[in-house]
Amino acid sequence: MRTPQIIQQLFSSLVWRLPTDEKVLYLTFDDGPIPIITPWVLEQLATYNAKATFFCVGGNVRKHADVYRELLLQGHRVGNHTEHHMNGWMVYNREYFKDVFQCGRIVKSNLFRPPYGKIRPTQIARLRKEFRIIMWDVLSKDYDPSVSGEECFQRVLRNAKAGSIIVFHDSVKAEERLRYALPKVLAHFFEQGYRFEVIPC
Repeated sequence: MRTPQIIQQLFSSLVWRLPTDEKVLYLTFDDGPIPIITPWVLEQLATYNAKATFFCVGGNVRKHADVYRELLLQGHRVGNHTEHHMNGWMVYNREYFKDVFQCGRIVKSNLFRPPYGKIRPTQIARLRKEFRIIMWDVLSKDYDPSVSGEECFQRVLRNAKAGSIIVFHDSVKAEERLRYALPKVLAHFFEQGYRFEVIPC
């Protein structure tokens, strides 16, 4: 599933993809770290010497600090995904900013991704002072139980191109579809000569 061009243009201050002439893709994983799932993702990435960016929930980092340390040791990048996976449309700005900066005390990064991709213009204006706000142009929908693992794979296959930012989730909800789609995505694009890199700070 590709983010419509009109949305990218309306919110052009956000990072939707990283245009390049090189065969580079940017895999991102939201909502972790989670035991078993995140370590499995790290194993899959290591098979292809792939690097990725993990947008971490602060509460999960505090509960699973060992998993968090391991993904950093393996050369992956992290980003802030709020302390409690907070929907910016559903709370007052003051509460939202407090949650973001609480996460920032443990996730040391200038990258931020709003949970659910939901963020108000006023929140963008404030957070852009301290973060690169990273969205995506390819959504696997691995979090959606009505979508099969094969459909997740095909969504990425059809829509990813050089410079694409691709969203997966290292979460319990996404696990079944992630375990199916991620190895296929890695193998396919590796065979096509792509490399997988972290999103630059």
